[in-house]
Amino acid sequence: MKRLLIVGCGDIALRALPQLARSYQVFGLVRAADRAERIAAHGAKPIAGDLDSPATLAPLAGVADLVLHLAPPGDSGERDQRSANLIAALAPRPPERLVYISTSGVYGDCGGAWVDEDRPLAPQSPRGARRADAERTLLDWGEQSGVAVAVLRVPGIYAAERLPLVQLQRGAPVLREEDDVYTNHIHADDLAAICATALARAAPGRAYNASDDSEMKMGDYFDLVAERAGLPRPPRISRAAAEAGAISAGLLSFMRESRRLVNTRMKTELGVRLRYPSVYDGVPKVATN
Repeated sequence: MKRLLIVGCGDIALRALPQLARSYQVFGLVRAADRAERIAAHGAKPIAGDLDSPATLAPLAGVADLVLHLAPPGDSGERDQRSANLIAALAPRPPERLVYISTSGVYGDCGGAWVDEDRPLAPQSPRGARRADAERTLLDWGEQSGVAVAVLRVPGIYAAERLPLVQLQRGAPVLREEDDVYTNHIHADDLAAICATALARAAPGRAYNASDDSEMKMGDYFDLVAERAGLPRPPRISRAAAEAGAISAGLLSFMRESRRLVNTRMKTELGVRLRYPSVYDGVPKVATN
């Protein structure tokens, strides 16, 4: 049985672990004791370490045949030092394969166009720039070291526990139709399954848009969640009002980018069959009281 190292043992890793533990001997890099207990309960062996402290990562060399890299970059700058630290730790005895979970934000604003994986990267936010840096770093390392590195470019992840209910309960506004942006989605359970599939089937040096089939603007998504949660639809405002401060800076950064992801490569090359092909299938009815 091959050995798998998971780096970034959050929600998606925990969803994927039951399937992965049937196929691999699984190790998980963790910083906190409570996280170690959680992944151990799901069949993984914890390894203590911190991607921000390279000296703690020495035990990773040679520990696994495959790596699932789910850890996000840090919160500042345009470089992903965490991925660089991971590579340095793995380099003495590198794995056969590494799958990195990136973001569709590496494409930047595409004006609502359909976007496949051959589109040049043009991140517009520091968050997207860090992810693009991680992709380049990991893919270059894979080519130089013989590690089969593949990238999943992931849009907005949702599930019953990952919905914008707080914003809706606050009555936070969204953009009016004529100013709105196209947004993309993937259910957390589908993403967990895609990760497992990519570990087995992804081609070296290849990127895949890990997105569902939805073609939807952001305001319409908020309307759908509001309907399923029994909450009022959010008010719609102009982009000028949003830029003037009516929408929080964090949410506004996503409203400055519009694109529609093409997921053909994921389906044809990886053979992915989505459990939730659209948000209409996956967004559940939820109680908010």
